[in-house]
Amino acid sequence: MKAKPAAAPRPSRTRARARTTSIAAFVVLAALVPTTASASGTQQVEAELPYVCTLPSGPLPATVRVSAEFPERALAGEAFTPSGVTTTVELPDQAVADLAARDAAGVRAATRLGVGVAQNAATATATWRGSAEPAALPESGPLTLVTKGDVPSVAGRGDGDLTFSAGALAIDLALEAADGTATDAATAGPGSLTVDCVLAEDAPGRGLLATVPVGTGTAAPSGSPSSPSPSGPAGSSGAPDDGRPDGPGDREAERQSERSPKVLENTPGPAVGRDEVPPCRYDEQHPPTDVSLNAYVTGYANVKKMRGAAYLPPSCVLIEQGIPVPGPPDPDYLIFDTVSYANFHYQERRQTPPFEATFLSFDFAPVKATMVLEQTDTMRIDSRMKMSMTDFSTTTDTYVRAPLVLHVLDLEVNGTPLDVGSECRTETSLVSEDPDPANFPGDHLVLYGRGELLIGQPATGYLLLSGGVLSGEATIPAFTGCGTDGEDLDRLLTASVSGPGNLIKQVQGQTCAIAAPVFPSPTNEGQCTEDLQPYEIPVAEH
Repeated sequence: MKAKPAAAPRPSRTRARARTTSIAAFVVLAALVPTTASASGTQQVEAELPYVCTLPSGPLPATVRVSAEFPERALAGEAFTPSGVTTTVELPDQAVADLAARDAAGVRAATRLGVGVAQNAATATATWRGSAEPAALPESGPLTLVTKGDVPSVAGRGDGDLTFSAGALAIDLALEAADGTATDAATAGPGSLTVDCVLAEDAPGRGLLATVPVGTGTAAPSGSPSSPSPSGPAGSSGAPDDGRPDGPGDREAERQSERSPKVLENTPGPAVGRDEVPPCRYDEQHPPTDVSLNAYVTGYANVKKMRGAAYLPPSCVLIEQGIPVPGPPDPDYLIFDTVSYANFHYQERRQTPPFEATFLSFDFAPVKATMVLEQTDTMRIDSRMKMSMTDFSTTTDTYVRAPLVLHVLDLEVNGTPLDVGSECRTETSLVSEDPDPANFPGDHLVLYGRGELLIGQPATGYLLLSGGVLSGEATIPAFTGCGTDGEDLDRLLTASVSGPGNLIKQVQGQTCAIAAPVFPSPTNEGQCTEDLQPYEIPVAEH
């Protein structure tokens, strides 16, 4: 969509016009600047728990602190998502020595915390994932890692306390050499390490994090929930069906499963039909090559100051996949690195389709903005695949670096349009802290995803070809060029929107390989339409 031309100059108005403008600006300021008061009906959780983590030198004690906000109460069947989830892991100085012995000077951590969700006698399991900014190894003392991320939504099936308890924790550590070049494909870095941790036997409350009463009646008797079985809800059977009628135990297991809390790992956004997405195909101006791919991406981007999220509709991305090259040597893994490049493709421009976001300030004043994300340069996709030499499992870590400015096309406050002009945008690209700033300087957004593949099982997580979830955190820069006819709205938008800590969660769909398209058939899932567009239209996840 082309930016609207700037409004034609208007003749000067009377003092009454100036007064009206001032009042309008005051109303807009009041609507855009968010309140700092805490939201009612929430409980803040701060739990400190002892863990035992296995490192190369052996089991070591560790301290894990989990903080989050939960609702004070929920209705049966009502899904809610714990917010502000932060996992802080403190590893002892011996762990620092173990990492230093692998020639590491810094780490970038990702955590996977198993959380048992129980209601009455029924249980379920959720995985809370988080990622951290790069951290240098301390010269002395413990190593503290702070991770943040989205967590699944949960819904209680009936009345009774819904409890959340911390369980097993896995810490994925990407190790960085002293020169900061560990992530460079041509440099032999210290590799990576996964640290497995278990809750200590003397953990208070057996790892209890929070209790949320569900329903309008009396809550069920409180108490420590039982640990959920790794294979599923308590009482479920792994035995194959022998064709006999269900016995009392089978019926009870079925009833138990129906009562289990519902964990919504992927809270979906709106499903979008083929006629609602922009075309995504190569053309004469963008001819495909033997390594050309195309895909749709969608997602959500938080605006922290406005305490809300903007929905990013499905956007077309044209990708040129790179050729894998050998990565740094590792005695335990076979490593390959791949560099690919991508561009948004909308009406011959490198941008997303226009999208609208509506926020409520002071819980009553609606602020609606129409925006696009515009590229200032080509997106770069760095993927590192590691295959274990023991069980042949693979993990693939992918970083997408995208220079994207946010362009505001229209702004409306409480139903009143505000003329922002045609050049209202952020001064620079959205900015993330890059894990390898020496090799990737400059302002750009960084999104990260990890894919895992076990022999005989479907792939999980993110892979460039099959898609998946990418996430990151961005700082929204100051705005420039906003306003017309002498009204400068730059500072207004900057004060109300710009700032750090804005989480972004993007879902990429299955790619269509132009040179070897896979069409839908009774034996194959479709990857390409007949006119070589992506067959899959992904659904955004909160």
